Amino acid sequence: MNAPLESRQIPIAVEKKSSFPLDQWYVAAMARELTDKPVARTLLNHPVVLFRTGDGRAAALEDRCCHRSLPLSCGSVEGGGLRCGYHGMLYSPNGSCIEIPGQEKIPAKARVKSYAVREKDQIIWIWMPKQEGTAPTSEPPDYPHHDDPKYKYGFGVYHYDAPYQLIHDNLLDLSHLGYVHLKTIGGNARLHMTAKTVVSSDERSVKVVRLMPGSTPPPTYRAAYPFGDACDRWQEIEFHISHLAIWTGAVEPGKDAIDDPNRGGFHMRGFHGITPETESSAHYFWSMASNRHPDMPETIDTVVEQTKFTFDEDRLVIEAQYRNMQRFNGQSDWTDIHVDAGPNRARRIVAKLVENS
Repeated sequence: MNAPLESRQIPIAVEKKSSFPLDQWYVAAMARELTDKPVARTLLNHPVVLFRTGDGRAAALEDRCCHRSLPLSCGSVEGGGLRCGYHGMLYSPNGSCIEIPGQEKIPAKARVKSYAVREKDQIIWIWMPKQEGTAPTSEPPDYPHHDDPKYKYGFGVYHYDAPYQLIHDNLLDLSHLGYVHLKTIGGNARLHMTAKTVVSSDERSVKVVRLMPGSTPPPTYRAAYPFGDACDRWQEIEFHISHLAIWTGAVEPGKDAIDDPNRGGFHMRGFHGITPETESSAHYFWSMASNRHPDMPETIDTVVEQTKFTFDEDRLVIEAQYRNMQRFNGQSDWTDIHVDAGPNRARRIVAKLVENS
């Protein structure tokens, strides 16, 4: 006998709260990754396929055909859309099916979720909304250095088996350079740990400025610029929800003030797009731009290769860190020290945005 209606427990669908800040632009790809084939990525737990239409426009759809769920990334880019590799259904960039081979009438429900995408400064940005279908409320951030004639740049893409905020921590605390990156951008470890550091922040960003006069030029700097036995180094790190911009470099001792935005010398401008894949994995989209000394040959290939080597070292450390966190107590028993001011402020910003997502 069925229970009276009022006594039955009727399940209520509860929308799962996001683990990540929403209503934000995130990096989905570097522009040069999108060629003539679709690119599959999971972004903030959403399986997404990225592609470029015949007229060069970047687009993103959920990676699933509405017919029998084959990943659309198994298909092919064709003219103005993406064709499924199973039964040939063709999808436009807005997610609607615009052709079914052998069938004239297209069902109204033959569509998949689409995402707002912008291509800007050689970066593909994707809007991850709180509510499906809502339009972006802002434009992606600026990063003009990819097109600045003073610089040349190279880029790369990493996958991390670790939560994305561990990468934030690493980039906001460059004191580790003297221990992890001795062969490239390191230098004197004690000087890194005692560098004059100023941390500032607002509700959405953190800035860490570190000045290190009297440094020994590390190997990457020597390879790219004619430094002598010493240089005056600076490190400026800007954290934003979607990315970090890191401006580092050095001048010859006494030549320019290292806190002057117009200083000369050797510059390295790093873009670091950190996009969660899942709660325990992340995508890392990076670029490195640098200038050259007029009396030295072009060194951007050397700078990019050595940058990649440093990121290999960082990934080994961060993934080992996360594996050990899983063995012990996560971060519940971490002990903070003086270099953690920037990372901790960034974590508080992310926590507040997640709470409101």
